[in-house]
Amino acid sequence: MTGGRAALDGREVLRGVDLTVRAGDVVALLGPNGAGKSTLVRALLGLVPLTAGRTEIYGVPPARFRDWHRLAYVPQRLPAGGGVPATVREVVASGRIARRSRWRPASAADRAAVDRALEAVGLAGRARDSAHLLSGGQQQRVMIARALAGEPEALVMDEPNAGVDAERQHALAATVGALAAGGRTVLLVLHETGPLAPLITRTVHLDDGRVRREETPEMSA
Repeated sequence: MTGGRAALDGREVLRGVDLTVRAGDVVALLGPNGAGKSTLVRALLGLVPLTAGRTEIYGVPPARFRDWHRLAYVPQRLPAGGGVPATVREVVASGRIARRSRWRPASAADRAAVDRALEAVGLAGRARDSAHLLSGGQQQRVMIARALAGEPEALVMDEPNAGVDAERQHALAATVGALAAGGRTVLLVLHETGPLAPLITRTVHLDDGRVRREETPEMSA
């Protein structure tokens, strides 16, 4: 993103943000409530329109980007259901859609990817449960599993530790560590780094819609 500005409900939320996430980075976006962190990641993905500046995904403006299987977004909460209850497995399996034709039945590879994602977040035993009846922390893990099932090159996670206990925070750190070791790119919106700290290659501090500073582990050591 270069010179990114965005407004919500008539109020400017991003005020000229410059941010680049490079392949293989594990970037933590930190800042107080209201700093614009969630708006920034949504603007990076083209989900919030910019009023000025520009953003690109793999060198392409979001409106023209088509390779969505390369990227996965984990929002803060499970989207509201459309009236038909979905099981945990069904939600996670929806993460494979970008990798296959809409009309092609799920393959053995699809099912195996879903199984691995459920195991990674510790929800294999809840696969048949209704996703919307789970706790907030469990729903967050469902969304992470959905992203993992798509086997993307890059993941954007909006406060993945929200409502998650210490044990699950360490489990998330292990998952992110495995992704980083495999060369994946990860952008995390966080209030604090916690168990993820050793994995982070760059920390970006946002406040009042502006990037105040960026740090690498060497700078903060």
